[in-house]
Amino acid sequence: MSIVILGVDLGKNACSVVGVDAAGAVVVPRSMRRQMLIDYVAKLPACVVAMEACCGAHHLGRLYIAHGHRIRLMSPEYVRPLCKSAEER
Repeated sequence: MSIVILGVDLGKNACSVVGVDAAGAVVVPRSMRRQMLIDYVAKLPACVVAMEACCGAHHLGRLYIAHGHRIRLMSPEYVRPLCKSAEER
C-alpha cells in the first residue's frame, strides 16, 4: 500500500481522505477528525497532498510540508464535491 496522492476534503468537524496508488487505484478511503488527520499524514511516507484552497488548507499545508509532503491546493471552483446524494448522480 504505497500512497502517491492523498486527496483531502476539509470539513468543519470531519475530513474525508482518499489515498491513490501509482496505478490510480483507491487504497485508503476514510473519514477522520482534523487532529487525527494531522497525525495520520505525519506517519505517511512523502507523497502529494491535494486539498481545496481555503484558510484551513494553508495551515495544514504548512504542517504537512514540515513532514516532507508536497502540497497541491486547488481553487474551489475546480473542485467537485466528494460526496453526492443519489439524486444528484
